[in-house]
Amino acid sequence: MKETVFTVTENAAIAENTFRLRLAGDASEVRTPGQFVNLRVDNGFLRRPISVCDRDGSALTLIYRVVGRGTRWLSERRAGAELNALTGLGNGFDLSAAGTAPLLIGGGVGVAPLYWLARALRETGVKVTAALGFRTGAEVLLEDEFRALGCRVAIATEDGSRGEKGFVTDILPERFSCAYACGPSPMLRAVYRAAPGPAQFSLEERMGCGFGACMGCTCETKEGAKRVCREGPVFRREELAW
Repeated sequence: MKETVFTVTENAAIAENTFRLRLAGDASEVRTPGQFVNLRVDNGFLRRPISVCDRDGSALTLIYRVVGRGTRWLSERRAGAELNALTGLGNGFDLSAAGTAPLLIGGGVGVAPLYWLARALRETGVKVTAALGFRTGAEVLLEDEFRALGCRVAIATEDGSRGEKGFVTDILPERFSCAYACGPSPMLRAVYRAAPGPAQFSLEERMGCGFGACMGCTCETKEGAKRVCREGPVFRREELAW
């Protein structure tokens, strides 16, 4: 873990209530898709954990949804503003388990960390399928970016305004070598049931410190209580007590 001051280079709306934040600074501790940073916002006591969407040298890309005072404050930062972040947090996805036909399953802003994962997998030459679910077409994000990587992309929206009408579990392919999923807990549990086989799940949980000291984000696993911020946020199927 490292505390770093980043400079905002972009902070733009890319979907309904959803922003893309680009930061320049020392990103050396961010090494693996699935890790997150913890941003200090509005001089508040609690930071905001946000998954890393992409890393390019010393630049980080984060995608976040405005849901409260802290993220509203964050959405008002302009290019040139400075943000304090704890970096190198969490354990990311295990790319070595991908096999020859990995499936990436994302819901809402949970799609964001899957982009870096997709790029890393594509760089190894494997074919990647991305199944992305949203509530409405106005919330769809990163579809074009996944396609630009050469991924096969399927979209589902609950209201049918974009892609297939329904949930992301309705558009999963029959065959894949390993599933990687990130999104809200109800979606992850549905994917757990609908996509048997090797899988890794990035859990969402409210966090206090973000590095394992406060024990505020513990979850029950088959191996006992584990901290989402420290032992996670990525867990293997066989670890989860679902």
